[in-house]
Amino acid sequence: MSVFLTGPVSVSVPATSANLGPGFDALGLALGHRDRVTAQVLDGGGPRITVRGMGEGTVPLDERHLVHRAMSAAFARMGAALPAVRLECVNVVPHARGLGSSSAAIVAGACLARGLVAGGSLLMDDDALLDLAAELEGHPDNVAPALMGGFTIAYRDGVRFRATGVGVDPRVQVVVFVPPAGVETEVARGLLPDLVPHADAAAAAGRAALLVAALSQQPELLLAATEDRLHQDYREPAMPDSLHLVRRLRSDGLPAVVSGAGPSVLVFTDPHQQDEVARRSPEGWQALALSVDRYGAQVQLPDEASRR
Repeated sequence: MSVFLTGPVSVSVPATSANLGPGFDALGLALGHRDRVTAQVLDGGGPRITVRGMGEGTVPLDERHLVHRAMSAAFARMGAALPAVRLECVNVVPHARGLGSSSAAIVAGACLARGLVAGGSLLMDDDALLDLAAELEGHPDNVAPALMGGFTIAYRDGVRFRATGVGVDPRVQVVVFVPPAGVETEVARGLLPDLVPHADAAAAAGRAALLVAALSQQPELLLAATEDRLHQDYREPAMPDSLHLVRRLRSDGLPAVVSGAGPSVLVFTDPHQQDEVARRSPEGWQALALSVDRYGAQVQLPDEASRR
C-alpha cells in the first residue's frame, strides 16, 4: 500500500520550443517562462482545481484537466491508488501557441504525483518519468526540455523515449512573438505529408546536426542551421501570418523559426540585440524576450514526516 505525503508539493515547469527549424520531433529548448502548480492530498472526494492565468475560465476543472490526467497516469505507473487532490495552477505559458503548454502540464502532473508518494523517485526515476510524459504527449521533443532544461535531443530507443542534453552557448537568447490566436497541434500536424522528398530529408538531417553545433558553441551559424524543409511551409495554410513573419525576419538575417507546431515565431538572438528584435513584433502580437532555462522542472517537496 502506498504512503502519500499530505503535501503541499509544488513544481514549476518552463515553456519550451520544439523543432527549432529542422529538428522535427527531436530537438527542444527550455525557455525562462514558467507555469507553477501546487498539489495537496485530500481526505476524499473529487479533485479540487483552480486555475489562474492562461486557461482560466476555459480549461476543465475536473478529472479531464491535463495536470490531473498526468498525475493519474503517474500514480498508476508507480502502483499507487489515485488519491483525492487539490491543485492550484498559475499559468503563464500561452495555450495553443507552440510553446509547450501541454508538455508543461504533463511534466508538472507527473512530478507532483512522484513527489506525493513516499519513495516516489525510487518507484519512477527521471528516465521513467520522461518516458511516461512522452507517451502522454505523443512525442518527446517538448517534454524533454520541460523536464531537463536547456537544449535537448530526444529520441525513441526501442519502446522507450529517451533524451540527452547539450550545453547552450551563453550568448544565445531568444525572442518569441506570440500571435493573438492559437492553432491546435492536431490541426498543424494534420497538414504534414506522409512522405517528403529525399533531398529535403537529407537537408534537414544536415541542418539539424549543424544546429547542435550552432547552439552549443557557434551561434554565428544559427541562420543557416535553422533552415527547414520538413514541416514549416506545409503548415502555412493554418498560420500564414507566422510564415510571412519567419520569411521577413530571415531575409533580414535573423534566425527565425516557427515555434513547435506554431503559430508563435521564435528568433535566436543575443543579449545585446534582444530588445531591438523584440521591437519588431507585429501589431497585436506579444513579444517575449526570454533566456534559455537551464534547470527544467523544479520540485519543492513537503516535510517527509508528513504522511497519510
